[in-house]
Amino acid sequence: MRGSVYYQSSQLVKQIFQEGLKKEDKINPNHEYYKMVSSYKTMESYRRVWNNFFIYLKEHWKIKDFEKIEAQHIEAYMDYKIEYYPSKQYLEKISAALGKLEIALKKFSKNIHKIEKDYDFSIRQVILDQTRDLKFVANNYHNRAYNNPELLISNLKNSMHQLAAKIQLEGGARIEGVALIKPEQLLGIKTDKVTKTQKGIIFTKEKGGKQGEVLVSLETYAELENYISLNSKFKINRQDYYNDIKQAALISKEISEGSHGLRWNFAKRRMFEYGKAGYSYSDSLQQVSYEMKHNRASITEHYLGG
Repeated sequence: MRGSVYYQSSQLVKQIFQEGLKKEDKINPNHEYYKMVSSYKTMESYRRVWNNFFIYLKEHWKIKDFEKIEAQHIEAYMDYKIEYYPSKQYLEKISAALGKLEIALKKFSKNIHKIEKDYDFSIRQVILDQTRDLKFVANNYHNRAYNNPELLISNLKNSMHQLAAKIQLEGGARIEGVALIKPEQLLGIKTDKVTKTQKGIIFTKEKGGKQGEVLVSLETYAELENYISLNSKFKINRQDYYNDIKQAALISKEISEGSHGLRWNFAKRRMFEYGKAGYSYSDSLQQVSYEMKHNRASITEHYLGG
């Protein structure tokens, strides 16, 4: 599909909006109007989310044809929003709008191309459920760092999950940065400018395409390098990882904060390391923000509060 963000969203609205529909028709799987929208106000609300999402895709993923949207883009956008602590209601609206977007794209491909493309945005519901469970929303703010992250990691049942968690704890990577790691992302060894120690370099692409280095201990790097040499790539299932962390937290007598809690531990430790190396507080905030693939220094303060 070609055209501006607003033109493309208008074409998708036509696929799913029909004024004055009966409720029984919209919930009937056998009816042509199944899962369609009949309220102007609701449709306008969903379209605003679509437009914001499309703008994000253009800026971060360089995607201009929104028929090319995949599950990974939905996942990245949801994570992008969660990191800035939206209200529960707003995140639920985003999830609902992206669900309708899936339906609209399927209808568009069927009506225009005569072939229904297999869009699957169900990851949005997985993320929403996790977020509700972990209370990653503005009205439930608290410090999410684990008291003993090393113990938590040792209590993970899956060794691959243990390795992913160590990468997140040591390097501050997001879940999308550890869910899939390929051989070309291993860039060898370098001296950490802050601690003056040798670290392994993993090059990751996270949060809408933001790229950069994740520095981990030599032990963790060697473990990852060895795994990839035997298995061609490192890949974990997000839901299985989440469930393992939840169980490990119970065993460790911790409140489960998901894998994101490990980034809180990273931020606190890294701020201390920058301070010990003689960096000012404001410079430390900015540098840690960059390492966590943010831009604003104020985001790091978010991880230090609570």
